Amino acid sequence: MKNLLILGAGTAGTMMLNKLHKELDKEEWKITIVDQYKTHYYQPGFLFIPFGIYNKQDVTKPKYDFFPPGVDVIFSPIDRIAGEENKVYLEGGKVLNYDFLIAATGTQTRPSETEGLKDKLWYKDIFDFYTIEGALALHKKFKDWEGGNLVMCIPELPYKCPVAPIEFVCLAEAYFAERGMKDKVNISYVTLMSGAFTKPVASKMLGDLLEEKNIKVIPDFYLSHVDNENKKIVSYDEQEIPFDILTIVPVNMGSDMVKRSGLGDDMNYIKTNKFTLQSDQFENIFVIGDAANIPTSKAGSVAHFAGEILMENILAAMEGRALPAKFDGHANCYIETGHGKGALIDFNYETEPLPGTFPLPGIGPFGLLKNTKMNHYGKVLFRWIYWHILLKGKELPIEADMSMAGKKRI
Repeated sequence: MKNLLILGAGTAGTMMLNKLHKELDKEEWKITIVDQYKTHYYQPGFLFIPFGIYNKQDVTKPKYDFFPPGVDVIFSPIDRIAGEENKVYLEGGKVLNYDFLIAATGTQTRPSETEGLKDKLWYKDIFDFYTIEGALALHKKFKDWEGGNLVMCIPELPYKCPVAPIEFVCLAEAYFAERGMKDKVNISYVTLMSGAFTKPVASKMLGDLLEEKNIKVIPDFYLSHVDNENKKIVSYDEQEIPFDILTIVPVNMGSDMVKRSGLGDDMNYIKTNKFTLQSDQFENIFVIGDAANIPTSKAGSVAHFAGEILMENILAAMEGRALPAKFDGHANCYIETGHGKGALIDFNYETEPLPGTFPLPGIGPFGLLKNTKMNHYGKVLFRWIYWHILLKGKELPIEADMSMAGKKRI
């Protein structure tokens, strides 16, 4: 028997497990998946918890619900990958051999990387919504908050779901407006970027949207530390912004296992060929999802589109053939903008988000870089698609490669 080993049972790892389980000969291949935790979280849903739109039950399911029969499942922390030995060492001493390995170990928040962040105000007046604990704590805070300065801060790139902070401030504006508190809450969107988003056309559209909602955008703010005593965030050039509630995207980093394995960059993301999704160091290691250092969004849609490419390439590698498929960096993100509306962006390595219609030219039904009710329905529908189609490795009627059909060049 040959061994396929998948490290990580989040979105990307579970999806690839299901795809390859259907494809590989059970008499030839043994598939093993390793993960530290038994609960699967629908992470895009964390954003909705502070506003009471989702609760904890809406975003959690047992990981076992998504594992096909006949797969060897191991719940254990991973010590390191020994690529030159084709072995993975687990904490506690267990050793796993592999012929091919898929690394899907994701990215984690590291609040301790920012001075003063995880201090006495953590989960009292300072929150993240990238963890279930942070989202639930913020929900509790919002329920009886009487208003003041709400600051959303992005201190470092890259981070999971680049549009989530924009969605957060839009949902906050709607939430407090519906509670009759619009005049009591001042919302600021503080970012190290030069605008609301990394891509110029989308940044202008989203920046204009925030301006319409009276959300103040403060660009080029490089966070130095959080002053807990005076409730301020301070930049390296000594700019100070006061807060009553601070929501923040903690620094994101890859797994420490990557560092111990000698496979990563300085943020612990695995060095990966951005087209083939193969490790830069070992031909029998492939990387998918947030664990890779490829220059595109850390988002579930990227894992989905990349999964199609990885599927073709790993099967070719298993058969000793040249790798036929190339990933173009395709990302597709619905952006919840509050008041029952949403926006949509579709882009790749080479092409920034452009206006138009998606997925069908002229028909849509979704509008690119437009704020519409239909885009909101697309965002809401995605949770069902995630649990029932995406995780189970089923096909969606959207090509892995980004299409220019329906897009308008600017």
